[in-house]
Amino acid sequence: MQITKFEHSCILLEQSGRRLYLDPGKFTTPLTECGSVDGVVITHEHDDHFVVEQLARIVKQSPNVQVLTTARVADLIDAAELEDIGTVHIAAPGETVQLGAFSITVFGGTHAEIHSSIPRIDNIGVVVNGTFAYAGDAYDPIPAGFDIQLLAVPAYGPWMRMADSIDYLLSVRPQAAFAVHEMLLSRPGKELANARFQAAAESYGGTYHALAPGDSVSISRN
Repeated sequence: MQITKFEHSCILLEQSGRRLYLDPGKFTTPLTECGSVDGVVITHEHDDHFVVEQLARIVKQSPNVQVLTTARVADLIDAAELEDIGTVHIAAPGETVQLGAFSITVFGGTHAEIHSSIPRIDNIGVVVNGTFAYAGDAYDPIPAGFDIQLLAVPAYGPWMRMADSIDYLLSVRPQAAFAVHEMLLSRPGKELANARFQAAAESYGGTYHALAPGDSVSISRN
């Protein structure tokens, strides 16, 4: 399975010629190569993770594409009245959903706190094909029983501290990791995050990939 990082939290997974997009939001360059997409995972409603325009680009090139997301995002998609979209699944933590070539186990359920004055919203994390994990905007524990080969770790956001991301990486102990949620950082900030994550991963014998938008890494499927 090949994983390509796009800007911010948009990730493309490719398996046997099929594709799965995660969180194509407003900080991601408009998507153009959207054929052969089986599914789209949208972890929550914030526009740095979801905008209708990005989803519409995918639907146009991959009619009947399925979506896995929260109830609120499902309502937004329904209101957009996109033609040719496939089934929109409202995710339930603990369930496993098959989106074409991709088996997706859902975990988590709630966005990390931004501030006590701001209501918390639904947020889902996913394990894809048993090997790749991404928690969206949260640090929820990965479900037991998976050998996580690759973890997407948030680098910066109003809801997080780098210390928490490092602790999350150390608790999951994936074979490898890379950073997402980084578009609000300056170049020195991104370099600092990469250095800290690399040190954390190497401390237990893992590998860290300092992926720039468009870079890819491959992992095997269990």
